[in-house]
Amino acid sequence: MNQRAMNKMKRGRFLLGAVSGLTVAANADSLFARALAQQPLAGAGAGAAGRILVVLNMQGGNDGLNTIVPHGLEAYYRYRPTLAVSRGEALRIDDTIAFNPAMRSLKDMYDAGKVAIVQGAGYPKPDHSHFRSTQIWQTAAPETFESTGWVGRYLDRSGVSKKDLFSGVAIAQVLPELMVGNATDVPAISDVHGYGLYSDKRADSRGTLSSLVFDQRAGLTSPYLQRVAEIEAHAQLGSEELPRLVSGYKTTASYPATALGRSLALAAQIAGSNLGTRVIYVQHGSFDTHVSQRGTHERLLREMSDALKAFYDDLAAHGLDGSVLTMTFSEFGRRVAENASHGTDHGEAGPMLLIGGGVKGGVYGEHPSLDRLDAGDAVYTTDFRSVYTTVLERWLARPAQGIIAGSYPTLPLLG
Repeated sequence: MNQRAMNKMKRGRFLLGAVSGLTVAANADSLFARALAQQPLAGAGAGAAGRILVVLNMQGGNDGLNTIVPHGLEAYYRYRPTLAVSRGEALRIDDTIAFNPAMRSLKDMYDAGKVAIVQGAGYPKPDHSHFRSTQIWQTAAPETFESTGWVGRYLDRSGVSKKDLFSGVAIAQVLPELMVGNATDVPAISDVHGYGLYSDKRADSRGTLSSLVFDQRAGLTSPYLQRVAEIEAHAQLGSEELPRLVSGYKTTASYPATALGRSLALAAQIAGSNLGTRVIYVQHGSFDTHVSQRGTHERLLREMSDALKAFYDDLAAHGLDGSVLTMTFSEFGRRVAENASHGTDHGEAGPMLLIGGGVKGGVYGEHPSLDRLDAGDAVYTTDFRSVYTTVLERWLARPAQGIIAGSYPTLPLLG
C-alpha cells in the first residue's frame, strides 16, 4: 500500500461503501489496532444480560426550554414573547415545568412512570460548534480529541466475539462517532434489505476485494488490507443474515410514517430477534431552528413522541419493554432569548430523557436558572457524563472507568 493510500486511511473513519445509502464503516485506528492483535477486555457483567440501550440523537441542537417548558418561571416568558409555550397549552408536570403540547404521547408515558427527565445536561466551557459539540457528546471527552466513541469503548470492553455481527447497530447512513471502537466493528444500517457494500451491488463482483488481497500474485502483503477484507466479509455475511434473522419478528404497533418511525420499527425488530445486540443508535432532526422555530420544533417533538410511544407499545406486546432503555441527547441547547427571526440560536444546557427499561420515572437535577445566564445561555446543572456513567454502570453493568475519563456520580434514575 503506497504512502498516499496510508495517509487517506489515517483520516478519521474509513468508509467501506454502501448500497441504497447504507454504510458500513470502521475507524482507521481500529484497523491498525486490530492488525496488531489488540484484544478486548473481559466479558460483560451478568447484570446486563438481555438488556439493550437505544441512543436517540436529536441532531442539530434541540431547544430544551420549549421541550421541557419552564412555565413556572416568569423570565421564560420575558425572553420569548412569541416562542414561549403558554401555560394553558403546556402539559404540566409540576409547578415549574411541563411537556411541550406536541409531546402528549411521552407525557402519557411519563404519567405511567416510564420517563425520567434529567435537567440542565451539559459540560464545562461548552462549544457552540455543531461539529465539535457533537464530537464531545459522542466521545464523552470535552477536554481532548478522541478517536473512539464512548459506546465504541463500551463494546470493546464487553467481550463481544467476532462472530457477533450485530453487538452494536447504527440505524443511519453513516456510522456515528459514538459507535467507533478499537476492537468492535459496528454496521450502519438504515434499511434491512439494502444493507451491504458497494462492491456487492453486482453478484459477479462479490468477493473481489478479498480475492485481490489474498492473491499471492498481486504482491499485496499489508495486514491492513487483510483487515479491510475481514470487515468486508463481516458486512457480506451480515447483509445475508440480517433479513433472515429479523423476519420472525412481527410488528404489532402502528408506527408513524416518518423517518424516525421507520428507524424505531427496525430497532424493535433487532431488539426482538435475539441477535446479541447491546446498543442501537437512531437519529432524528434537524433541530437547528434558527428561523420560524415554533412549527418545525413542535412537528419534530410530535414525531419523536409518537414514534417512541409506538416503539414501546411494540416492545411491550413482545414482553421486551422492560429490557430496552432509550436515552436521548443533543449536541447543545438553544439560547434563552428568541432571535429576530422567531427562532433560537446555539446555546448550552438542555434536558435529556430516559425512557422504558428500568427507569424510575420523575425529574432529576436542577432546572438551569434563567436569571443567572452565561452570556445569554442557560448554565448546565448536570454533567452529561453522569448520565452516561449511570447508564453504563446501572443498566449495562460495566464500570465507567476506562470508558468515561474522570469520575462522575451516578443518578438514582434506574432500578
